[in-house]
Amino acid sequence: MQQVSSLVKTDRLVYFLAMPNATRRSERSRQAILTAALDLVEEAGYARTSIEGIAARAGVGKQTIYRWWPSKGAVLLDALLLPSEGDEGVEPLPDTGDLAADLKHVLRATVDELRNPRYDGPMRALATEILHDPALHVQWSERIDGPLTEIREVRLRSAQAAGELPADLDLALAIDLIWGPLFHRWLQGSGPLTAEFADAVVDSALDGLR
Repeated sequence: MQQVSSLVKTDRLVYFLAMPNATRRSERSRQAILTAALDLVEEAGYARTSIEGIAARAGVGKQTIYRWWPSKGAVLLDALLLPSEGDEGVEPLPDTGDLAADLKHVLRATVDELRNPRYDGPMRALATEILHDPALHVQWSERIDGPLTEIREVRLRSAQAAGELPADLDLALAIDLIWGPLFHRWLQGSGPLTAEFADAVVDSALDGLR
């Protein structure tokens, strides 16, 4: 009986070790779906990208996607939040003691991101989708806009404490004046989106805010 019991336990252990890891498999599928969504939007545009197409590219069933996301826009939001190599999430803005230099550094990086074909299409699509999908708008606000606004306010408060900005400055207005022109030009295509433009925006905004 002891020998039989030992064999059963051994067989069960071998079977357990041979079982595919469901969690690992699900994560691989999730990553494949998000990567496929970005690939297809970059290649064909958002309007021509479908849940069916994403599923086919990722090698999963359509129902797998709908089990995790309610819409194509929701898939794209998560895809944009995929961490890059070495990315640790939203980080504080640089604070070297020179507000103008720090903001120029940040806005130049923003220009590079907005001009990146990998993200330009998806971000434009989401900018439109959140106007028509209240649930997606809430997710956008909580996961992207809210954290970005918070780190911007932290940097501006530091500038206030250092005397670089007025103590009674409306921080929400300041954020709109500093970052708004970049996103307006990017969305409207009203002019070239360049590092030089970013620098000019910072200089003009700070002149006014001070």
